[in-house]
Amino acid sequence: MSVAHSHRALTDCPVCGERLVTTRLGCQGCGTELVGQFAPCPFCALDDADLEALKVFLVSRGNLKELQSHLGVSYPTARARFNDLLDRLGWLDEADTEPEEVAPQPTASETPDSVRDQVLAQVASGVLSPATAADLLSKLK
Repeated sequence: MSVAHSHRALTDCPVCGERLVTTRLGCQGCGTELVGQFAPCPFCALDDADLEALKVFLVSRGNLKELQSHLGVSYPTARARFNDLLDRLGWLDEADTEPEEVAPQPTASETPDSVRDQVLAQVASGVLSPATAADLLSKLK
């Protein structure tokens, strides 16, 4: 027996917001059911875009430049997105959260407006200082 549609398991209770736990597993082939409390899967809560980014990173053997190319963004933006992914998995070290001022380098597919958006996002996330961002934005004109 096969399932026509596959849905991601919820991670938080829609009523109270607490973390949900898996308490029942079932076999579609024979109907066997297991009841208990099973460890959560951190990857199951990731959306398709996060899973694809993780796949690209793993297949490229941890090459952030490959992830940058796949996402079509600057290296600092790719690194910030990967750090967000690690944070959602609960694997981000404190050392990885320290701001690193690196000027965004536009790729061939990026417009000045998209670089501007990246710079502003990096200011908002603390990756760039407002002074560095102002300097970068003045060079885009």
